Amino acid sequence: MRLLYAALGLVCVGLAIVGVVLPLLPTVPFLLLASFFFANSSVRLHEWIINHQLFGPMIQDWHERGAIRPAAKKAATISVAAVFGLSVVFSAPNHVLIIQAITLGAVMIFIWSRPSG
Repeated sequence: MRLLYAALGLVCVGLAIVGVVLPLLPTVPFLLLASFFFANSSVRLHEWIINHQLFGPMIQDWHERGAIRPAAKKAATISVAAVFGLSVVFSAPNHVLIIQAITLGAVMIFIWSRPSG
């Protein structure tokens, strides 16, 4: 079971890294999942992710205060706006735009309602 958790943790870290550059793929939730999987599989991997220079502060902010840093909120907002803008530019069907607007709006409300780290 420890091996499975370690593998799932590594997959989550990989998805988080992709999420850093790919709009709409969340970074922090994957890091939180990786932290959980590593905590249940390997002390060394858990310590690595908690103390990681880039990932560690995001995880610690969330665990301590449920906070998202202002820079991350701004980056998420820009990504969401870019994706929605591209959908409009490429003439996505109206039902797709409505679904995107509702979903992305809910995501933005959640992100901006969290405390800042």
